[in-house]
Amino acid sequence: MSVFRIAIVGAGPAGYFAAQALQNLQSDNRKFEIDMIERLPTPWGLVRSGVAPDHPKIKTVSKVFEKIATTEGFQLFCNVELGKDLTVEELTSSYDAVVIATGTSRGRKLGIPGEDLRGSLSAADFVPWYNAHPDYVDVDVPLDTDTAVVIGAGNVAMDVARMLALEPKELDVTDTANHALVELHKSAIRQVHVFGRRGPEHAAFTSPELRELPKLEHTDVEIGECDIKDALERANSQGELPKDVKSNLDAMMLIAQTPEKGNERKLNFHFLASPIEIKGKDRVEEVVFAINEVREGKVVTTADTYSVKTGLIISAIGYEADPIPGLPYDGGKVSNVDGHIKDTNIYVVGWAKRGPSGVIGTNKSDAAGVMESLIGQLNEPKPRQDLSEKLRARGVIHVSQGAWERINATEVATGEPLGKPRVKFVNREEMLGL
Repeated sequence: MSVFRIAIVGAGPAGYFAAQALQNLQSDNRKFEIDMIERLPTPWGLVRSGVAPDHPKIKTVSKVFEKIATTEGFQLFCNVELGKDLTVEELTSSYDAVVIATGTSRGRKLGIPGEDLRGSLSAADFVPWYNAHPDYVDVDVPLDTDTAVVIGAGNVAMDVARMLALEPKELDVTDTANHALVELHKSAIRQVHVFGRRGPEHAAFTSPELRELPKLEHTDVEIGECDIKDALERANSQGELPKDVKSNLDAMMLIAQTPEKGNERKLNFHFLASPIEIKGKDRVEEVVFAINEVREGKVVTTADTYSVKTGLIISAIGYEADPIPGLPYDGGKVSNVDGHIKDTNIYVVGWAKRGPSGVIGTNKSDAAGVMESLIGQLNEPKPRQDLSEKLRARGVIHVSQGAWERINATEVATGEPLGKPRVKFVNREEMLGL
């Protein structure tokens, strides 16, 4: 029997689904030993540090991850950073194949004047701040303003806007980071505006998330009914409506036609507006938008503008990969052809492969396809080398699956008497000490 050793770098959904695909591809004459390497002391990637706290059902996929992690032949190495504790060359020479599943963690820039003012930040900083990511505890999020602006028209933008617009008491029973809860309870924000560059028919929201918005108890959600009617007219003129577009527009129309409850907190959606300048002296005070039009199916920026007074702007316009020394990058992701880096034994899955698109489940089929390709190019197994010994010799403390289970159990036990699913650790030293 041939036993192949595979290194998977990144313990998020793409990494776990790649491991699952390899486990499913084992046979009587081919087995896989999988070492999963993660920079943070904790696994699960965006399921832990990206999914909004008020959407706990999405996080139940972690049960699948734990089943994968406790399958024979799998080892977890958290708190180990590729490019710092290990090199790409070391992995490619020690393993039969290396799978890069590091995602895209850097927020794309708006590229407009005033973007560097205090009060202008990326969702790539804000989301991990409220999700207890240890590297983002000290992010400066000024909430001492009555109006916040979110730029983007995808689910991340919606999550950000909802977190800002919710009555903070609704988050007390979630796993929102304690430091974020303290600040959100002091927040002066009562108006949240979401701006999309294109029309409602082009928005990247998903309809299940949209359909939840009218159910918010303490927040009125507003979308212009005329905006949706215009979008429907434009979309229908292009031929039969795609199913997902129709579902989205139906969900938006439901929001538009839902009577206001008279809540103090408001969440407003605006379309066909591009930010062109952020104004302010020492911090954000105003954002200027250009009005866009749809002409012959294309979005065109006009000379007309309007502005919104605000003290907080969060951009959610996409992500790019944070480069790792030794890997090629292009267009914000790892350069690859169908998940393979040419002339190497390196493969790429998830957002690192295709950019920030799709939902968590998208990574499953994506990873399965790449792993099929990987096993088709395996030859003779390489001699076994022990990663634990190499890390120990370098003084690198790694978090094993057993150590992670202790962290996990402690978080859950701490949250239970408070009515929370868990209270997350944010201090690396505390986690490494368990």
